[in-house]
Amino acid sequence: MSTTPTAPPTRILSVDAFRGFVMLLMMDSALRIADMAKQFPGDFIWEQLDFHTDHVKWTGCSLHDLIQPAFSFLVGVSLPFSITNREERGQGFGWMLFHAVWRAALLMFLGIFLRSNYAPLTNWTFMDTLTQIGMGYVFLFLLAYSRRQIVLWIAFVVIVVGYWTAFALHPLPPDDFDYAAVNVKANEPGRFDGFMAHWNKNANLAADFDLWFLNQFPRGKLAKGQLVANPFTHERSGYTTLNFIPTLATMLLGVIAGMWLRKDWPHIVKIAAFLSLGAAGLGLGLAAEHFEVCPIVKIIWTPAWVLYSGGWTFLMLAAFYALIDLTGFWHWSYPLLVIGANSIVAYCGYQLIRGFILSSYKTHLGADVFKLLDGYGDITWEPLVAGVVVLLTLWLMLYWMYRNKIFVRI
Repeated sequence: MSTTPTAPPTRILSVDAFRGFVMLLMMDSALRIADMAKQFPGDFIWEQLDFHTDHVKWTGCSLHDLIQPAFSFLVGVSLPFSITNREERGQGFGWMLFHAVWRAALLMFLGIFLRSNYAPLTNWTFMDTLTQIGMGYVFLFLLAYSRRQIVLWIAFVVIVVGYWTAFALHPLPPDDFDYAAVNVKANEPGRFDGFMAHWNKNANLAADFDLWFLNQFPRGKLAKGQLVANPFTHERSGYTTLNFIPTLATMLLGVIAGMWLRKDWPHIVKIAAFLSLGAAGLGLGLAAEHFEVCPIVKIIWTPAWVLYSGGWTFLMLAAFYALIDLTGFWHWSYPLLVIGANSIVAYCGYQLIRGFILSSYKTHLGADVFKLLDGYGDITWEPLVAGVVVLLTLWLMLYWMYRNKIFVRI
């Protein structure tokens, strides 16, 4: 990890702005929109804000659900540029492979570290975004290093089709399967009938794998002040370790996009390519679910989700590229560039210190510092005000780093 205060390399600003936008979406949970929306029952705008700042329960997609695939996609976008830059500095394959292994290990460590925050012992889980990226990163590097799009597309198809086949061939849950025991209540999202039941919540191939794999690690919880064994039975929301495999497919789409960005094509041709692939991804993903081939489920990263979310990421990249690189008008995106240039700091900082930021303001400015607007009407604005203060404080920290040319790289 380097924190040397040097200027960043020549970059495609739309990619940094896109990355900053994704990080901002990740941090918007600080605004506690759900708490605010409850105070405006029936209001369409607040209902939409509430929906798009939270994850769907199982099938479907909100804007918040696109954070992880977009972040993973952007890891792939950056890789062709990184490989070229390292070669221009004289690095050979061996050194770059070593760096890829190091980066993968560090990403996995950071993910486990963040998931273990305030836990009584290390929380050996491999479902954090950073951990998932780290688990597939070495494979991603090896495929990207080939620089052959045919290799990337073959790998993509093998992953998507192979992962679908593995789930489809896995035995269906028995008729008397106790869904309530794995946090699936009656008539709630997560239970399909027929062939689609292969992707039921906590009753699928990946969930069965975790039932074995995660119990290979020490697991415990506090009970009456004592640390006691706590075997893994299920993940409350249904996330699984094996998600890293289809996540690799999402990152491969990013590598392909990055290779296209590096080509000497006119801007409009690149945008057309992104739009075409985006539309194809959306169409294929929706068709897979409509014809009951595979559901669109982000939580277990189904093949249909790879296609559907991949379509959205291409469309978003096209939008940022058109608004910034095509027009040349980038100044509006400066707040996003500040975040995108230090995305790892933004990610980890939000996870680790947002509570510290809130408590510090209350310590020095009083316990009611975030209630300044609560006297107007019957609305309690404290959750929103506190969230805005957290985001602004984090942005100012990133702005200071940006102005001083401090960029944390892994």
